[in-house]
Amino acid sequence: MRALLTRFLADDRGATALEYGLIIALVFLVALTGITAFASAGTGMFNVAMGRLAAAIGAN
Repeated sequence: MRALLTRFLADDRGATALEYGLIIALVFLVALTGITAFASAGTGMFNVAMGRLAAAIGAN
């Protein structure tokens, strides 16, 4: 039993997969934050453009 536990603690094959998973999670969070920031700015710009277009054609 002790040999099994020692071998288990010395095994580091799963460490690489865990590191890649953490990197992917970090990239996802950065991308999500960027998309959210640009989406807010894009929505505001779209609303301004639609307001000007509505005013130009005489709607409401």
